[in-house]
Amino acid sequence: MEAAALRTYNTKTAFDKLKQFKELDRKVLRFYCVWDDRDAMFGEMRPFVVHYYLVDDTLEVREVHTANDGRDPFPVLIGRHKVPINRFDVPSSFPGVVMELSEQEIDRYFTPKDFAIGKTIHLYGRRFKVYDCDNFTKGFYYNHFGITDFTPVEVKSPAKELPKMEIAEYNNFGSIEDSLQSCNSLMPQPPKKDFIKMLENDHKELRFEAMMDTIRPEDRNRRFIISYRLMDDMLTIYEPPVRNSGIIGGKFLERTRVAKPGSSPEKPVYYGPQDFYIGANVDIFKHRFIITNADAFVLKYIEEHKPQFPDEVYQSIKQRVGEQPGPKEAMKGGPMRVQRQAGDLELMVRQVRAQMKKIAVTDKSRVDEMFLRYNNDRTGYIDNKNLRDLCKRLQLPVDEDVLNAVVSNMTSNPEGHISLEDFREFIESS
Repeated sequence: MEAAALRTYNTKTAFDKLKQFKELDRKVLRFYCVWDDRDAMFGEMRPFVVHYYLVDDTLEVREVHTANDGRDPFPVLIGRHKVPINRFDVPSSFPGVVMELSEQEIDRYFTPKDFAIGKTIHLYGRRFKVYDCDNFTKGFYYNHFGITDFTPVEVKSPAKELPKMEIAEYNNFGSIEDSLQSCNSLMPQPPKKDFIKMLENDHKELRFEAMMDTIRPEDRNRRFIISYRLMDDMLTIYEPPVRNSGIIGGKFLERTRVAKPGSSPEKPVYYGPQDFYIGANVDIFKHRFIITNADAFVLKYIEEHKPQFPDEVYQSIKQRVGEQPGPKEAMKGGPMRVQRQAGDLELMVRQVRAQMKKIAVTDKSRVDEMFLRYNNDRTGYIDNKNLRDLCKRLQLPVDEDVLNAVVSNMTSNPEGHISLEDFREFIESS
C-alpha cells in the first residue's frame, strides 16, 4: 500500500477585498509627471498624469495635450491595469512567445510606496519623473506614511526659440507690397488701398525739377521732372529730351512707390511729400537727385496742409516758387469746371451723378464710407455744407444753385437733411 499523499492547505489571507472596495472605491491618487525623452533623436519632455486607483491597485497614464502641440488627440498612453515593477524580470525558460505573464511570474506590482515627489519611475521602459501631486494625494501620504514635505520639483526646460519667418530679400521685381504678400500667404492677395485718400487726391500731383547728383560729367547737366501722385504716393520721373546731348530723353522711371534707402521689406519707409523741398537729396534706386525747383501747385498745396509739413520745407518752397513771376494757379489738382448754360440745373445734376459713377463710388461699402466720414457725430444725416465739402474734394461743381438742385434730388426733407438711404439711392440711380 502506497504511502498517503501529503496534503497542503492555503491559509486564507486577512486582506478583505470587499472592505477595500467599500473604503477605497473612487479614490484615486494623482501624480503629475514628465517623460524626459530628450536623449533620443527628436525627443522632448512631455507632461503626463498618472492615476493610481486604490480600489484595485491599478494605474493608468494619461497624456496632457496643449494647443497646437502637433500630436494626435489620444489621451491614454497606458491603459488601466496592474503594472509590474519589472516587466522583464521573468525566468529565461518562460515561453513568452505563446504565453502572457500571470501573477505566478510577477513578483511585485506598483504600490503607493513606489511613488514620491522627485522620484523617477520606470513604466514599460519609459522614465517618468514625478514633480507634483494633487491635494488628496498629499493627504493620503500624510495620513498613511507621515510625509509632510510636498515641495514641487522644477522640471521646466528652457523655452525653445521659435523659428521666425524670414522675409525674402527684395529682388526689385514689382513692388515691395506685392513681394511681401507672396511671402505672407500661399495665395497672394493684392495689397489694400485707401479709397478715401484716392478719392480726395484724385488727379493731384506735386511736380519738382531735379538734377542728378553724380561724378560723371556727362550726367551733371541732365534735368528731370519728378511727379509725386498724392492719391497713392507713387513717383514718376521724366527727362525732357535735349537736342544733340547724346542722351535719349523720355520716361526715366515708371510710376511706382519708392522706399527710402535702408528700409526693410517688413516695414518699408516710403518717400512722402515732406521729403521733397528745395535742395533735398533724394536717393531713388541708387540714383541721387537734388531738388532744384517746384511747381506753383506745390506751394499752394503746402499752404492748404501746412500742419503736415515742417516749417523748413514750407520756407524753402516759398522762397523759390514765390520769386517766380507768372500765375500761381496750378494746372492740375484744382476744382473741376463744368460747362453749362444758365438754369440748366437738371443737366448739371445728371453730370454730377455721372461723374460720381465715373470715379467708381457705386460700391455700397465705398458710398457708406463717404457718408460716415461726414456723419461723424452720428446724427444719421448730412447737410448742404457737408455735400459742398464732398463735391469739392471729388472735384465736382460747388455752385450754390447746383448744390441746391442736387440736394432737392436726393431728399425731400425741408431742412435739406440727407440720409444714408437717400445718398445711396441718388448715386445708384440711373
